[in-house]
Amino acid sequence: MVKFRGVKRGLILLLALTAVMTSCGKRDVLEKIRKSGQITVLTRNNAHCYYTYRDKPMGFEYDLAKAFSEYLGVKLKVLTPTWGGLIDALNSGKGDFIAASLSITPSRERRVDFSVPYLSIQQRVILHTRNKGIKKLEDLRGKTVHVRRGTSYEERLNELNREGAQINVRLYDDTPTEELIEMVAKREIEVTIADSNIAMLNRRYYPDITIAFPIEEPQSLGWAVKKGEKRLLKKINEFFGKIKSDGTFQKIYQKYYAYVEIFDYVDLKKYHRRLDTRLPKYRKIIQKASEKYGFDWRLIASMIYQESHFDPEARSYTGVEGIMQLTRETANEMGIEDRRDPVQSIMGGVGYLRRVYDLFEEASDPDRLLIALASYNVGRGHILDAQKIAKEMNLNPNSWAALEQVLPLLRNPKYYKKTRYGYCRGTEPVRYVERILTYYDILKREALG
Repeated sequence: MVKFRGVKRGLILLLALTAVMTSCGKRDVLEKIRKSGQITVLTRNNAHCYYTYRDKPMGFEYDLAKAFSEYLGVKLKVLTPTWGGLIDALNSGKGDFIAASLSITPSRERRVDFSVPYLSIQQRVILHTRNKGIKKLEDLRGKTVHVRRGTSYEERLNELNREGAQINVRLYDDTPTEELIEMVAKREIEVTIADSNIAMLNRRYYPDITIAFPIEEPQSLGWAVKKGEKRLLKKINEFFGKIKSDGTFQKIYQKYYAYVEIFDYVDLKKYHRRLDTRLPKYRKIIQKASEKYGFDWRLIASMIYQESHFDPEARSYTGVEGIMQLTRETANEMGIEDRRDPVQSIMGGVGYLRRVYDLFEEASDPDRLLIALASYNVGRGHILDAQKIAKEMNLNPNSWAALEQVLPLLRNPKYYKKTRYGYCRGTEPVRYVERILTYYDILKREALG
């Protein structure tokens, strides 16, 4: 009997020790992050999560994750697995948490633990503006809706079909929602689904889409950690509480989503008016800078209008500012103390354009100049990626006509996942150059000087 009690006590001690070791093991994840000085976020390389712009990492989820790493006092490492591989990558230990605009759904909650919600969204039907035949959920009966596999959109559509909706669902493997929205805009497909935040952001780029009716009640987005990682999850929740109360979250949100319902079309009548009302204030310094760096002043004036509408106080949601819309890094590089000073901004901005222009010495004008303008807009890294892809496609990497074809491909994971600088809203530099050339042609015809 005594022997049995001794065994029992030993068993109890062993179980207690195991519990302590398990508890310590759970603490190891946060301790490992602190000891290594680095935390790894799993996210997506797209317009609303993480991307590089003018060679600077950006994105709503990236900025939040960066703020969290600073909250912990560690460096941030970014990994971008496939959409379907996000949770597997987390559970296999490749990353510490997921920050990828994940909707909190019952199926996902069985695989990961979610943070407190940080953003409310709603699944919306996306149509072309000319599509007048789909006005309510019942109108989707017999229609084909195109969505990415493994999304909450697929889950909801399947649920609707179980309720008798009779919707045809076409699934795509790891095709970004943004790409499906673009396909709707080009009328290549009729219908897709997008979370409201993604839809509103992309309407800036694809104004031919309509954000139609919802197919689901409002949902919440959350960050995800491995099951049982309570200490890390607690820190994440504390972090969201802090940034929501001190205004940091709102500041990051406004950076990417402020006024997303407005797409700023170029109004040529406004352009003509501002040639009279605003250009004369800056014409002399534009001419001086253009002469110094070897550019046609009319081209530079056209570029400045595209950047800021000749407004020295202009500030973009991306953080660039001034009449030349310079990043802080570029301003420092060019010795500009005040980006909002038009003289400093114009002299420094045109000097920077010349520096970029000189880097593309293998190209000949006018291609060289157009490539330099695109690089000024989106960053040299993405241009180098586009040139590499052009070579692989047997196109001339030093031809602007070739890069016009290639740059938009950097939105497609088939192409950007093989590049150094990753995802890029490649249609933007193409539109940027096209608009500058339009303004330039008008200025030449106006014969202003």
